[in-house]
Amino acid sequence: MDTEATTVSRYQVFPLIPLRGISVFPGMRLIFDVDREESLGALNAAMEGDQTLFLVAQRDPSADNVGGADDLFKIGTVSRVHQVLRVPGEEGAKVMVEGIDRGYMSRLAAAKPYLSAQVEVLQSETSPRGAVKAEALIRQCYGLLEKYAQGSGLELDDVLRDILGSSDAGYVADYVTQSIYMRYDQKQMVLEELRPMRRLALVNRLLRWELDILDMEHSIHEETAKNMKRAQREMFLREQLRTIQAELGEEESYTDDTEEYRAAVARAKLPKEVSAKLYKEIGRLAKQPFGSAEAAVIRTYLDICLEIPWERSTEDNLDTEAVRRALDADHFGLEKIKKRVLEYLAVRKLAPDQKGTILCLLGPPGTGKTSIALSIARAMGRKMCRISLGGIHDEAEIRGHRKTYVGAMPGRIMTGIQQAGSRNPVMVLDEIDKLGSDYRGDPSAALLEALDPEQNSQFRDHFLELPFDLSEVFFITTANTADTIPPALLDRMEVVEFAGYTDEEKLAIARDHLLPKQRKKHGLNGNQLRINDGAMREIIARYTRESGVRLLEQQIAAVCRKTAAGIVEGQFKSKYLRAGSLEEFLGPAKYRDQRTGGQAEVGLVHGLAWTRVGGEMLDAEVGVMDGSGKLELTGNLGDVMKESAHAAMSYIRAHAAELGVEPAFYKNKDIHIHFPEGAVPKDGPSAGVTICTGLVSALTGVPVRQDVAMTGEITLRGRVLPIGGLREKTMAALRAGIHTVIIPAENEPDLADIDPAVRAALNFITASRVETVLDAALCREDGHAED
Repeated sequence: MDTEATTVSRYQVFPLIPLRGISVFPGMRLIFDVDREESLGALNAAMEGDQTLFLVAQRDPSADNVGGADDLFKIGTVSRVHQVLRVPGEEGAKVMVEGIDRGYMSRLAAAKPYLSAQVEVLQSETSPRGAVKAEALIRQCYGLLEKYAQGSGLELDDVLRDILGSSDAGYVADYVTQSIYMRYDQKQMVLEELRPMRRLALVNRLLRWELDILDMEHSIHEETAKNMKRAQREMFLREQLRTIQAELGEEESYTDDTEEYRAAVARAKLPKEVSAKLYKEIGRLAKQPFGSAEAAVIRTYLDICLEIPWERSTEDNLDTEAVRRALDADHFGLEKIKKRVLEYLAVRKLAPDQKGTILCLLGPPGTGKTSIALSIARAMGRKMCRISLGGIHDEAEIRGHRKTYVGAMPGRIMTGIQQAGSRNPVMVLDEIDKLGSDYRGDPSAALLEALDPEQNSQFRDHFLELPFDLSEVFFITTANTADTIPPALLDRMEVVEFAGYTDEEKLAIARDHLLPKQRKKHGLNGNQLRINDGAMREIIARYTRESGVRLLEQQIAAVCRKTAAGIVEGQFKSKYLRAGSLEEFLGPAKYRDQRTGGQAEVGLVHGLAWTRVGGEMLDAEVGVMDGSGKLELTGNLGDVMKESAHAAMSYIRAHAAELGVEPAFYKNKDIHIHFPEGAVPKDGPSAGVTICTGLVSALTGVPVRQDVAMTGEITLRGRVLPIGGLREKTMAALRAGIHTVIIPAENEPDLADIDPAVRAALNFITASRVETVLDAALCREDGHAED
């Protein structure tokens, strides 16, 4: 044995703390965290004793627990605890220790409640002072460490100064290893080398390895910088990884997906123009550097294009009887739209190449426009996609954004086609009358191409930049009013009007569809809840005021909820509701009975108005007082309605003698025309005959029949012009108990569209002039209007 031989000084049992990824060297101080329960126990035991413990590194730094002595290295460091810092509220502690001597762990003395080990304290002999070999190794270490500091950018001036001031090779080796970055296994090699000269030589070899790594990092950085197009951090890191893999001769960690895209395009059997475009994009993708933003855009474009059903379609169910049964099962009534769908299928059967149809379902809310569109798709066996257009202001929502924009996607039409997975779905464009427009464009203008059968076979979305054939799509749009639909767009659609339901139709819908649906939804059966026709009519008349059945379904749902609660709480086992028993479930009636009739009154006339929720009774009250010829109009009236009142006044002045009106009434009488429910805006020309009749009645004192309602526009010459919304207005008249309805003569053809039950219950009088209206509505002494 030479002068560097090792001697055994003593045996002792020390508390043991296993270290993960770090090492402590004799004569060096280290601060680290202690948070494991066993390690905290060992620390507490050391602090209760002489503050000495044994620190040894784990073989696997990622392991949370030490299973036995085999999980630890044999050589560690006997250390003294200098300071312990505990943070209030936290279980761990921060510890400062100083290495004393190397130690060899002969065995684990205990594992609980903390680790302890029997340690042989190892003392290595110091190298002879002034030895030539030791001095040479120290100077070599100094030179290597100086280069390492320059290459890594670390501040190691203190370390370099201490090295020059020391002649102990072992101390220099430990000090350098503790001060610079090395892997934990390399530091363990230094710790386990007990001979100072060999230890320092080992440290010098490790320093040369670290310098080689630094040189490689610099060369990688320079090579990567040449290939970078943009100084983005993500690309920089990926390029570094790619260069490192190339230097190490390893395979790339990512997959070249251009061949996969080529195979996908070949399998898809796309149109020739589409295939050529996608192959071109795949060629561009192959030229992009890995991880570039442009490559991500191209991949997104290719993925979306491959999901578009360019050639996939479904086969129509052309059995008209089966389709009729399917539509009848889903909806009551709506004969016009059902007939139109069956006509479309008949044409498809005779002419398979027939292009798609564009229907516009126009009517009040709750009349079944959207649901019938969904039923059409199911009955025909087609895929269905629904696009809600309400509130859309951006033209790009329809046509898509250019793919050069960040986050660009196709427009809603192509997205709907993509989601449907078929090139010939039923596409429902809901609430087309509620499209908006602003500085970003007019979405309704973007729909002009899509909804034009002559153009939509070459529809181009801005994102796809490829033509797509929309001619086989069955477009169904819905709207509450045609007033806000641009004329050019409305002209491209076949309008099918949905009128409001009569009370009898609502009764049938509620009995056959809504009540069974809501009973099932609320867990009830037909024995637990029954509602007779009388109670259902009361819900319709006293608790709802609508053209559709949406509110009616909500009231039926409320009854089902109350019934379910009563059954669960044990109040009753079943409920059978009759007329007059609804207040317990729905509270007091929301609407009074609208039925009119009774004694004729002067100056009170029943008019008929159309609203977006259906027809309404619109009363006009006229009062005449002595005055100076003032005309007062109240009731929140619009400009058109005010103009109708002035036109009626002019007609009466011009025909005062014929009507029995005092010729100077416009000088010595004040006239007040009022329409009740003043908070509700009212406008339109169809109240002209109503205002004229009320004025004549008030000025002559002749009462107006209360079982008569009327509608029509008036001119200065006394002509009665046609109006719209006749079906809804007549329904309102029937609900109000009116017997006779006066309509313009030019609206007589529209009577064919009125529900047969309404047509049978009302007496219609057609009038082309105001005289006919007055004769029918006023109770004159000559008896013209007595029957």
